Amino acid sequence: MKNIIVGTAGHIDHGKTSLIRALTGIDTDRLEEEKRRGITIDLGFAHLQLTPEIRLGFVDVPGHERFVKNMLAGAAGIDLVLFVVAADESVKPQTREHFDICRLLGIRSGVIALTKIDAVDTDLLELTRLEVHELVAGSFLDSAPVLPVSSRTGAGLEELRAALTAVSQQVPAKDPTGPARLPIDRAFSMRGFGTVITGTLLSGTIRRDQELVLLPGNRAVRVRGIEAYGTPADHAVAGMRTALNVPDIEAKSIVRGMAIVERGRFATTKSVDCVLEWLPSAPKVKNRMPVHFHTGTSNTVGEVRMLGECSRGSNTFLSRILLKESIVAAFGDRFIARRFSPVVTVGGGVILDSRPTKRANKHRLGVLAGNDTLAMVELLIDEAEWGVDPTDLAARLGLSLDETVRLAVQCEAVVLKQQGWLIDRARVRQVSQHLIESVAEFHRSTPMASGVPTRELRNLFRSAPVFVIDAVIAATPELVVQADLVRMRSHVQSISAEEDAACRKLSGIFENAGFAVPSVTESLASTGLNPERAKAILQTLLRSGVLIRINDDLLLHSSMLTKLREIFSTKSGSTFTVSEFKEWTGVSRKYAVPILEFADRQKLTRRSGESRVVLPTKPSK
Repeated sequence: MKNIIVGTAGHIDHGKTSLIRALTGIDTDRLEEEKRRGITIDLGFAHLQLTPEIRLGFVDVPGHERFVKNMLAGAAGIDLVLFVVAADESVKPQTREHFDICRLLGIRSGVIALTKIDAVDTDLLELTRLEVHELVAGSFLDSAPVLPVSSRTGAGLEELRAALTAVSQQVPAKDPTGPARLPIDRAFSMRGFGTVITGTLLSGTIRRDQELVLLPGNRAVRVRGIEAYGTPADHAVAGMRTALNVPDIEAKSIVRGMAIVERGRFATTKSVDCVLEWLPSAPKVKNRMPVHFHTGTSNTVGEVRMLGECSRGSNTFLSRILLKESIVAAFGDRFIARRFSPVVTVGGGVILDSRPTKRANKHRLGVLAGNDTLAMVELLIDEAEWGVDPTDLAARLGLSLDETVRLAVQCEAVVLKQQGWLIDRARVRQVSQHLIESVAEFHRSTPMASGVPTRELRNLFRSAPVFVIDAVIAATPELVVQADLVRMRSHVQSISAEEDAACRKLSGIFENAGFAVPSVTESLASTGLNPERAKAILQTLLRSGVLIRINDDLLLHSSMLTKLREIFSTKSGSTFTVSEFKEWTGVSRKYAVPILEFADRQKLTRRSGESRVVLPTKPSK
């Protein structure tokens, strides 16, 4: 089943709602005030099974200038427009504004209906037809069918259905495999069900009992029930008008403009980089100009920051728009900008980046605004210092995961397969070289050591994910990983007889001293080596775990950690003081305090005021 969303557009009282009712049998005016006043104030919805293979979801939008913001909320996800012009009034102000909005939103297909033909003669109908052709000349509606219809008599309705069928067959279907995203246009509570939200599913598939996220707010919601076109369903796919029962959250906490999305695939933003198309009829755009910003079902206030002209066409600019409130946006989303006062449509465009860099960059936006998808992938991978999740990158550029990885490989990014990660090849080479130099220097300064502890190499790149550094180490042929040590492949451990004896002697000094060890300076002096060689031996003992650093001034033999564990193993849950610990170990306060602080860090004890509590020993696996 191909699901097509059809949006109405046109001036107030030109017969949009009556035409949808004549086509579908559904009255989209749901509010009492709408029925009383005879105009559409808010969004209305209807559906039509056009053919066995094509189902239309109609979004009936208000035509009154005061309710254009409601009209824009309904424009999210529209595949084609049913452009309505009354034959007895022809082109009016909101006809022109709605037409500009449709064009700025990038709608590419449509049908034009000349309504109320039963109220005019042939000459007036032909005049209206000519004025409509003049309005849409050169636009996406230039070759659209123009069909005279009467909702009252039914004249022309069959021809209109046939035209909608023909156009719908040419409209590409939305992607049901992408990340689920539903901008919310309504939220209400139903007795016995709880909260219900409605919207047009822009991408992906939503299934019953699926857990999704409400943005902004990042609140988890569970889909208890789904309804599509008035019928309960197990799932809804992209292109459907959808109602979701989400009982875990109150309706009053949900407002139009929020979105239900797949976790981890979308984020909120208060800044977007974009291509801004300015209407020739609008006052000249100025830097820091305030605008009303509409995208999806949301609207907020924004400030335009001009960055320069765009190659996409005349009157288009690369811009950054700073927003007053957080919105959900993604690459390729369309938006509308309306003047702050008086409130009229002045422009619109397409979002290039909803997670822009701190400083706006014209060249960067030029790449994102171009048609070279490979260059876009390369740009975003280059910008990510420690790489990027390909799923995240795909979402940022509106690509499939397979296409993203293919392009990443093409631009010579490194794919860390086990982690599902993409990183710039030049960055990998840089890190690899730094690792080689660090390990080689370690061997020069400490030839008696087997290798560098892996944790020390990770600490060279503290901002990097651990798995990235581990993967680069493993992929560097000059390096060899043995247990938790890394050495050069060419390294041969070297230690003289004198150094070996000094190493054993120094280890013995600390082991025999127990908890009351001599100072580091005294211990090193006892080796008989020059200070630099003695320090190297000390580092070897620390890296190999023979010695343990308690603090900057105190080292203990590893056997003392075992003894410490034994002391506490018989006192689990008990409370003790520093004085009691001194009695257990026979050491002075000089040693007791730092050793207990070390025990706290090791989760052997926990400080409680002036005392400490012995924590339960974890059973060995």
